[in-house]
Amino acid sequence: MHTQDFPQLDSVDVIKQGFESFGYICSDKIATAVFLAFQLRKPVLVEGPPGVGKTELAKTTAQLLDTPLIRLQCYEGLDEAKALYEWKYGKQLLYTQVLKEKLGDLLQGTHNLAESVERLHQFGDIFYSEEFLEPRPLLKAMQQEKGAILLIDEVDKSDYEFESLLLEILSDYQVSIPEIGTVKAKSSPMVFLTSNNTRDLSDALKRRCLHLYIPFPTVELEERIVRIRVPEIDQKLRHQLVEFVHSLRQLDLKKLPAISETIDWARSLLLLHADELDEELVRSTLNVLLKFEDDIESTDGELRQLVRGVAED
Repeated sequence: MHTQDFPQLDSVDVIKQGFESFGYICSDKIATAVFLAFQLRKPVLVEGPPGVGKTELAKTTAQLLDTPLIRLQCYEGLDEAKALYEWKYGKQLLYTQVLKEKLGDLLQGTHNLAESVERLHQFGDIFYSEEFLEPRPLLKAMQQEKGAILLIDEVDKSDYEFESLLLEILSDYQVSIPEIGTVKAKSSPMVFLTSNNTRDLSDALKRRCLHLYIPFPTVELEERIVRIRVPEIDQKLRHQLVEFVHSLRQLDLKKLPAISETIDWARSLLLLHADELDEELVRSTLNVLLKFEDDIESTDGELRQLVRGVAED
């Protein structure tokens, strides 16, 4: 991916404006990280609590660049076959059967065992060529002629062994396939790795990346996000609901409400024709914000005070 091909990423302000046109409101810090990652051709490791827009950042960058988004969802036990490549065993088997049926024709003209083995060896090598290779996300991203956005999502859920696999790819955008040799990227992808901090990542992986931490947004920034995503909602109600969500995030909950849940709640309140928050309305819709019954129950005793605090603001 060559920077001159994408003038829309030639400044931090242009990135912020471009993101906003796709409904992604970001801070200067986020836009600067994307700008530097693009210009320096460095992967960016995006960390932060769930639901702050880490995955959405990669998706929006792909929209802005009008380039393919290739996503690898990480999980415990993820291996090379699922992340990088595997062989098309069914196709290899089919071709093996054809080879057996045509064996006489293939060996025609050979005069001894050595010549026959050499002839068969030539055909054997065909089975481990790119024609029989099934690319998975990592390799697929490197095969794109005009570049791609490679999203390695929730890398902290993978094993340390998988991190080792990433090191070569993120260093030189190439990978070694024993049967074929070194495969280099046709055009270097722009790489986003996301992490929810469920475990520490290796120093070697972090050194290869620019680091970006996205916290929960401020009240002002989250209000802007809701205004862009749910423009029909009244200004007073928008301010109240964002303030209430922020007050929930101060509590000791199993899962704090994410930005996506704030937006869902705003849309729900709009459907219910609400014009301001009250205790009964919040109680009946709290399950949109909180995903654990224990969290809902622990919040119930403080609900009146929380709603009153928002109403008096």
